[in-house]
Amino acid sequence: MSEVAGLLLAAGRGSRLGRPKALVEYAGERLVDRGVRLLAEGGCHPVVVVLGAAEAQVDGAVTVHNPRWASGMGSSLRAGLAALPPQARAVVVALVDQPLIRPEAVRALIASGAGLAVATYGGRRRNPVLIGREHFAGVAELAVGDVGARPYLKAHPELVTEVACDAYGDPADIDTPADLDLLEAE
Repeated sequence: MSEVAGLLLAAGRGSRLGRPKALVEYAGERLVDRGVRLLAEGGCHPVVVVLGAAEAQVDGAVTVHNPRWASGMGSSLRAGLAALPPQARAVVVALVDQPLIRPEAVRALIASGAGLAVATYGGRRRNPVLIGREHFAGVAELAVGDVGARPYLKAHPELVTEVACDAYGDPADIDTPADLDLLEAE
């Protein structure tokens, strides 16, 4: 058991995409499987996947159903944090719709040794994010609606370590069919 768990948020309906993102295939692999692989190869164990709009069999991960998935990402983050094993000292949270991020980004967050760390690309904060156990309750409290850890990170800037991940992928996300077409064309 690693001391750092992985948490993949994959519960959304993908309303602009027209189907749940977790089940979308990119480069011959479902996004949910790609996200699990990202976290596992990055050094996270166990990997917990929060599902909601669609259910799926996911190898190599513990799945958690979020019955409140339609209320937004905040409820999925809370459900995932609550499902983590007590021995996890931290968690790396990733989003299912960012398939170009590589495991090195996850490793860099873990190697930072920080209690709160966020990947940056071009100097901008994006995902994944590492959250130490001491911050779980605070993050969960502020994760409301369609926001995740961002309000907590903004409230505690002195605690956040930024980790440059430009060399470890691209944070482009898939929100629309055009986004998927663009990524597949590259």
